[in-house]
Parts: sequence; structure tokens; C-alpha cells
Amino acid sequence: MKSPRTARIAVGPPGSPAWASDAVVAGGCEVVDIADANGLIWVDYQQSGALGEVLDKHPNIEWVQLPYAGIEEYLPYISDDRLWTSAKGGVYSGPVAELAIALLLGGMRYTYGYARKQQWSEDAGRTIIGSRITVLGGGGIAQTIIDMLQPFDCHVTVVRRHVQPMRGVATVVDADHLVDALTNADAVVMALALTEETTAMIGRPELEVMSRHAWIVNVGRGKHIDTDALVWALQNNVIGGAALDVTDPEPLPPGHPLWSLDNCVITPHVGNTADMVPALLGQRITANVKLFAAGQPLLGVVDPTLGY
Repeated sequence: MKSPRTARIAVGPPGSPAWASDAVVAGGCEVVDIADANGLIWVDYQQSGALGEVLDKHPNIEWVQLPYAGIEEYLPYISDDRLWTSAKGGVYSGPVAELAIALLLGGMRYTYGYARKQQWSEDAGRTIIGSRITVLGGGGIAQTIIDMLQPFDCHVTVVRRHVQPMRGVATVVDADHLVDALTNADAVVMALALTEETTAMIGRPELEVMSRHAWIVNVGRGKHIDTDALVWALQNNVIGGAALDVTDPEPLPPGHPLWSLDNCVITPHVGNTADMVPALLGQRITANVKLFAAGQPLLGVVDPTLGY
């Protein structure tokens, strides 16, 4: 264990909400001007470039806490000369997993289809109970999704970078076995970081091996899926449907073909909403401020070489 340090924490950008400063105080530190700080809590979701400018001007910053679990927008500014932490490892796992399960159930049980009807219709849909679910990703959100699936007695296969046992999972494989994991799955749930390796990992060849009734649910990043290939697959009933909380491009523009497809449901990247952020991210900030001051390992440390 390292010796305790003097933790001087700034919150940025200027005009950040009071809850972020309150979270720092709850961690036992005062909020100081960035020129006097050795730690920076960055809570803006839009100004990644502004963060780069701030850090260029303030080499005194040793540690940066980011607001996202996905950090691809910040990668140009992340280097080994500072400690970086993100919201990965549980900050938003519960709400995002909850939405993933809701999207999955809505697709497989055809509630989306029924909601669009204007008269009594024939029955449709499949039960999730005992189904074969493939989860792409092995982080905190993926594990929480798997935990939430337990009452449904699903057979779960996970595709992830590091092959290791996971709670509630029958089989864990790496990306070299992606096609095998997609074949015969009743549903595929995407909850993984966006990296060079995971960009467009679901394209036309992958969609073609999936079952015609299978639904794909994406709560990761829109760029995980080749959008043109997905439109083709949905238009031609190659798969059962898609439920997307993230899209490429994002926001999805009006008039895009995905909006008009009955077997596609889109939510506007609401795995966690603005109202959820203060409590969830605030807890991580408070915990990491305490750990930083104590000289202990922080939560959600970013690996620049892996990109998450």
C-alpha cells in the first residue's frame, strides 16, 4: 500500500453540476482550482476535446476520472504519464442491464409488434425461458445481464477477449469462435467496449449464420454493428429483429431505414438517464477520491493499450 498523499481535486469543466463537487467532499477532499489540483473529475459528456486542452495547460494533473464506461472519445488524450479511471466496472451496470433485459423480452415476446397493432391479432413471439443467449462482452454490464437472466434458466455463452469462467455462464470463448457462438442462438446481447477489434464485429457474414428467429440487442456502442448489413438482414427477415439503444450513426437521423422497420426497436441511448447519473457516478467519484488520497489502487482503471 502506498503512503497517503495530499489529494487536491478539481472538477471540470467550469460550470459542472454541484453534485460532482459534493461527491468529492464526501470523499474527504475539498474542491480546488485546477491550477492547484493533482486530480481532476471530468463530468462533461460532450467536451472530450476541451479536456485535452485543459490537460495540456495543466501538467500538474496526475489522475483523471472520466464519466463514461466507454472511453473511445477520450483515447486521443489518454497516455501513460497520468492515471486514468472511467465508469467501467459497475457504475452503470444495473440500469444498462435492466434496459437490455427489457429490450430482449420485448423482442422475443413480440410486445413491440403487438404495440404497433390497431386490432386483435394472432399470437407470436418466443419464450425466453430455457433459451440460448449469447452475450458479447465480459465486463460489469455483461455480468449483470447474465445475473438478471438466471431466473429464466437460459443457456448462456459469452464471447470476450479474456477467456475465463463467469458466474452463470455455460461457455466462454474468444472472438475467434464468434460465429460458433452466434449459430443457433435465440438472442445475441452486445455489451462490450468499442475497440478496433470490436468495430463492425457484427456484419453480413455474422448475421447470415444467426437463426431466422434470433433477436440482437445492442447496449454497447452503435459501431459494433455494420448498420447497412443490419438493415439488409431486417428487411429480408434474415434474423428476427433488433433492439438498439445505440446506433451508427448516433443520433440516428430522421428518415433512416431502421426507423421504418417493424422488426427494429430503437431507444435513444438511455441505458442510464441524466437523472441516474448523479447518484451512480457520484458514488464512484467519492470512492476513488478516498482511494486516491489513501494511495490505494483506484476503481475502473483504464488500460490505454486495450482501449477501455
